[in-house]
Amino acid sequence: QVQLVESGGGLVQAGGSLRLSCAPSERTLSSYVMAWFRQAPGKERQFVATIRSNGGNTYVADSVKGRFTISRDNAKNTVYLQMNSLKPEDTAAYYCAAATTWGRNPKSYDYWGQGTQVTVSS
Repeated sequence: QVQLVESGGGLVQAGGSLRLSCAPSERTLSSYVMAWFRQAPGKERQFVATIRSNGGNTYVADSVKGRFTISRDNAKNTVYLQMNSLKPEDTAAYYCAAATTWGRNPKSYDYWGQGTQVTVSS
């Protein structure tokens, strides 16, 4: 069992930046594919970005491409989501997730954090 804890969310004006972090309460993340998803009220959970266990490959959703970057520091056992040029439509709860397989489908992910709220004001 892997318990994930997200941090770094908050309220920011449009055009601003935030960096989200995800770390496990115990165990190591180094062997897992990691991803970020988001969910706005009344909407389905949406894929944002994913990164392979060794950090060698990343994939980012078209809606955030060029603005968001996923990275990981296995020495610090932490995964990050750098979010720049934020827009009001980025407002959502952001979730960190871990999986043993590569993919964008949330059903592929075995472990989830509780989420951190990101609110972008116009």
